Amino acid sequence: MKQIIECNTETETTDDIKVPAEVLSISGLQKSYGSTEVLNSVDLKVRAGERVALMGRSGSGKSTLLNCICGIESFDAGEIVIAGKRLNDMSQPELEQLRREVIGYVFQTFHLLPTLTAFENVEFPGQLIGMPLSERRERVNYLLARVGMEHRKDHRPSELSGGERQRIALARSIMNRPRLILADEPTGSLDSVSGDQVLDLIEQMSDEFSVSILLVTHDPETTRICNRTVHMKDGQIEDV
Repeated sequence: MKQIIECNTETETTDDIKVPAEVLSISGLQKSYGSTEVLNSVDLKVRAGERVALMGRSGSGKSTLLNCICGIESFDAGEIVIAGKRLNDMSQPELEQLRREVIGYVFQTFHLLPTLTAFENVEFPGQLIGMPLSERRERVNYLLARVGMEHRKDHRPSELSGGERQRIALARSIMNRPRLILADEPTGSLDSVSGDQVLDLIEQMSDEFSVSILLVTHDPETTRICNRTVHMKDGQIEDV
């Protein structure tokens, strides 16, 4: 396995004021499909523990940007650094390791494994990284209690409501102690009450575990838990 290039992520100090280091740094990112330019010199930084909302219309490039951040899609130019690790020169096994250990995911459609119970869905990421059994089970029980789902741990996704499934998905996203969570329309499939509850949990768990959030949304109300909002249009970040 080739050596991963590490970049400095220690806390920065400016005029004796400590500023949290960047968990995500994107510089000059470009991506095209044939002659169609999808990302045009995208620059974006997310600091440790910061929650950033990314808004934009369908087709603005948000999904492509997320896919590049997690290494599912390659990019043509620019640089992505996550938790001090530079994606540009990483091999596929290294990218897979990064996705398992550094990044958590919350999707609009939950993406829970239908044949596994709630407990087993949350536990699964820990199995992938070889977390010891006793530690794994203790952490799953804590996280299920933290999202108010310990009483549903033996239920499969088909037996849960949308709000319950998203709570399970949130617990799963935290399982491996990620530095960054990518939340793609996390309330898009939920009613307003369930959506508000999930947003509150995302905010609380971001604070508790000091994890950064990049939240993609079409709904301005969803941005209430974020420290700032950036807008994407025609493959470019308009403001940061």
